[in-house]
Amino acid sequence: MTALLSLALKQLLRHRLRTALTVLGVASGMFLFTSVETLQSSLGAATEETAADTTLVVYRENRFCPATSRLPEHYQDEIRRMPGVREVIPIQIIVNNCGASLDVITFRGVPEGMLRKFAPEIEIIAGDDAEWTRRDDGALLGEQFAKRRGLKPGDKFDAVGITVHVAGIIRSPFAQDNNVAYVKLPFLQQASRTGLGVVTQFNVRVHRSADLKPVAAAIDARFKSDQLPTNTKPEKAFFAETAGQLIELIGFTRWLGLGAVIAVVALVANAILLMVRSRVKENAVLRTLGYPARAIMFLVVSEGGLLGLAGGVFGAGLAWGFLRWQSFTMGSEGHTLAILPEISTAIFASVAALVLGVIASIHPALVAIRQPIVKSLRS
Repeated sequence: MTALLSLALKQLLRHRLRTALTVLGVASGMFLFTSVETLQSSLGAATEETAADTTLVVYRENRFCPATSRLPEHYQDEIRRMPGVREVIPIQIIVNNCGASLDVITFRGVPEGMLRKFAPEIEIIAGDDAEWTRRDDGALLGEQFAKRRGLKPGDKFDAVGITVHVAGIIRSPFAQDNNVAYVKLPFLQQASRTGLGVVTQFNVRVHRSADLKPVAAAIDARFKSDQLPTNTKPEKAFFAETAGQLIELIGFTRWLGLGAVIAVVALVANAILLMVRSRVKENAVLRTLGYPARAIMFLVVSEGGLLGLAGGVFGAGLAWGFLRWQSFTMGSEGHTLAILPEISTAIFASVAALVLGVIASIHPALVAIRQPIVKSLRS
């Protein structure tokens, strides 16, 4: 078997140009396939609820865009006293685009001193926490946000008519925190002219995942008869509801992934079939020397597998590196979807390319072993 694999590799290297073009074609298909899989996995991570989820979003009822959701800040005191609530933080959100868009800019205004209390998992990886506390216009930028904009501590940043001083760069296990700019709540309320005492939403942390639904129902029941009723959902369910256009767009990419798979199979099958037809005499000689039909079939299938594996590793690795470097995000209704590839996705795409190469080689392999030896020697 090792000898046949070595022979298959030598056969591919004999026709370097054809092999290189086939590998590049497979790599192009797997680049697209890996990108689609990354989109799907990122969407799944942002919308599929797990047992570790403990965050609720309290929004204005029948309002979706942050500009239309206005809730009184004093709601937080009543929410905090409800059973099952661990912590609550009022948030003012300003975005550059309320609809589904790429590279969305999101400002989140939070009360001074409450960000680290509400989200202790946030760590400052650059800059100074004292600078953020000292300056009214100080901003803590998420790691991906700062990387995408090329910002560092000490820089000035202007967007949506708001100018802030970059006090630090933060990193969080939650993708939402890595793609926004946190500023002080009074500063954002004044800069956006929404008025003091008014916020966009409340983020509520409960003690455990089982408390999400009871607490959400209790919050909405409490404010149902108020002038400003609420609509409370788990954070991921809220994102899934507000990002309907985004989800439909990403769902369509599955067809692109399917097209990439079909293209890879057709490309490898065509390349291997050409190789088989150009080596009719060689295969006949091998069979004359005593090589069984299964050995010839294994040789042909190995060539297809090697082509698929080489193209898959190259294309998936290129897609993984490109998406890591660019740090794309998609946003809707003030919430962001970070498109971050995982190494497991690249490995899956590489293995898929190997399997597709093997599948594509089955028909050419059958063609190779079905040809009569005498007729092949005379051709």
